[in-house]
Amino acid sequence: MKYDIITFGSAVVDIYMDTSVRESKGQLCFDVGDKILIDDINFSIGGGGTNTAVAFRRLGLKAGYFGKIGEGKNGEIVLRELGKDNVPFLGIKSKEHTAYSAILGAKKGRRTILTYKGASNTIKWGEVEKGKLKADWFYFSSMMEESFKTMEKLVEFAVGKGTKVAFNPSQYQVCLGKNRLKKILKNTDVLILNKKEAGILVGKGNLHEKLHKLGVKIICITEGDKGSETSDGINLYRAHANKNIKCRETTGAGDAFASGFVYGIIKNFGIEKAIQIGSANAESVIQIRGAKNGLLRRSDLGKIRKVKIVEKKEK
Repeated sequence: MKYDIITFGSAVVDIYMDTSVRESKGQLCFDVGDKILIDDINFSIGGGGTNTAVAFRRLGLKAGYFGKIGEGKNGEIVLRELGKDNVPFLGIKSKEHTAYSAILGAKKGRRTILTYKGASNTIKWGEVEKGKLKADWFYFSSMMEESFKTMEKLVEFAVGKGTKVAFNPSQYQVCLGKNRLKKILKNTDVLILNKKEAGILVGKGNLHEKLHKLGVKIICITEGDKGSETSDGINLYRAHANKNIKCRETTGAGDAFASGFVYGIIKNFGIEKAIQIGSANAESVIQIRGAKNGLLRRSDLGKIRKVKIVEKKEK
């Protein structure tokens, strides 16, 4: 079977814990020895690999997910949740533990995440059933340690098969440095990352220009509630975020934007429309707790807000 897109990355059981603690100077602080009362608690499935697979599927693409999960109860929960959206699991089951995160919510919807990567970090190239990986696009989210080494080989595999590559790196990956990521970036068709990550990767100056020189074709740099800047090497598109959205919780917003943006590129809608879809997807997700609960469906696209491109210019 051939897919429109296969996503690679983590599958995580998330526990959301709301607290009444307020941020202080960008920090969420607790005294050692304190017992902190939790206002509310909820469970869901997250992780960049599953979040984006479900997002693409709800937008109408034939999407599969590749990752590594444990054989226990949490792994079963992941499979059950993927099954609700008809997303095939193309990955590996192991005796290791499925990844797990505790998400501490503060006032104003911001959060701190404590995460255990577990099986997600241990994917070996020899475990990959390459015959299952037939797709027009591969989408890579964060893959660490042994799994990152396998990701490098998966990108080479994609190039050999004529499969296009979208990459949404984590801060862990960009901290490896541009030399370590050079082989991946030169084969990346679409790169989505935030401004801090871009700065870590290529330093100061014209971030888009430096990333294009590494071989990336389309680059979208996000900056939270300030919006995004996207370059295709010819034009630079600046878009503002919607300031009128009431944010309940930000987990999954980056995955929602990235999947919506890549969907627009896959469907040949053009960069402006891709930005609109990505922005609308992220705006919907942050209004509802849970990384997947607010994800848009294809039927929602006719009524999304048109994001104003505040500047479009030839580079």
